[in-house]
Amino acid sequence: MKNLENKVIYQIYPKSFKDTTGNGYGDIKGIIEKLDYLQDLGVDYIWLSPCCKSPQNDNGYDISDYMKIDELFGTNEDYENLIKEANKRNIKVMMDLVLNHTSSEHIWFKKALQKDPKYYNYYIWRDEPNEIQSMFGGSAWSYSEEVGKYYFRLFDKTQPDLNWENEEVRQELYKMINYWIDKGVEGFRLDVIDLIGKEPAKMIIGKGPKFYEYLKELNNNTFKDKLLTVGECWCSTIEESYKMCNKDGLTQAFHFTYQCLTHTNGDKWNQSKIDLHKLCDSLDKWENEYKGIEAIVMNNHDLPRMVSLWLNDKEYRKESAKLLITLFGLLKGNLYIYQGE
Repeated sequence: MKNLENKVIYQIYPKSFKDTTGNGYGDIKGIIEKLDYLQDLGVDYIWLSPCCKSPQNDNGYDISDYMKIDELFGTNEDYENLIKEANKRNIKVMMDLVLNHTSSEHIWFKKALQKDPKYYNYYIWRDEPNEIQSMFGGSAWSYSEEVGKYYFRLFDKTQPDLNWENEEVRQELYKMINYWIDKGVEGFRLDVIDLIGKEPAKMIIGKGPKFYEYLKELNNNTFKDKLLTVGECWCSTIEESYKMCNKDGLTQAFHFTYQCLTHTNGDKWNQSKIDLHKLCDSLDKWENEYKGIEAIVMNNHDLPRMVSLWLNDKEYRKESAKLLITLFGLLKGNLYIYQGE
């Protein structure tokens, strides 16, 4: 994996990056216009938050067509052009994929609601809900009048979870990933990837018994340890990262240990001040004990800006920003920068 180390990945949130149409939303052509700027920054990859077709109930993390770029951002041809123009500047494109769930607008779920025997088994159903709660609050089960059963959804009711125990589902996803690899995508950020091993009937959500088996199969059928892959896994330990990140799994995983230091009782919506002693201990541990490629991240679309949360962005905004990029930029691993940092 040596060629995948010491990289700088720049996250772009397409909606708010550069609008070329005047409709109030950023688009792929706007990103293409700024490639020279990104090249000047010295980035190796640009990671685009989801831009596949979506009803946008969860800002693109509810995908209704994995193989089509949402018209809000452009066309498949625009995306392919972005890859070509980025490559001319020695920049690779990283795609953000949601493999845990689809939108309820996806054709698979629509057919499941029609009780199509094939697509019904693409999702998880139950006669009665159990106690599992949604990440967005309330029960993780929603009732379908059409089917007469409850379907599982760890997030919004419009985001039904895929049934990873069904091999047909896994093969469909591998086929889709290889489609984008063939188009020139050279990296993938995998949303809430630790949830694919869930076993709701056993009250297991994250990193279930088959999780590492699924990761190995995913790698062998798609990335083959040659592309940069990063998984979103909240507050993972070094030991968990070793299990996930290897030649049979992912290149690296976000552990968000530094961000979790300010979460009160594990709640990212209830933030406290940074404890510098705890930060130093955490930095020391990951720098000196972890032998993999660490995914170093300050901010992203889910987090408040560190410059505001940790430091004084009113009186010393520029100095605070320089301090943060110096600190994180000198750490070992790949540096992930969110637009505007």
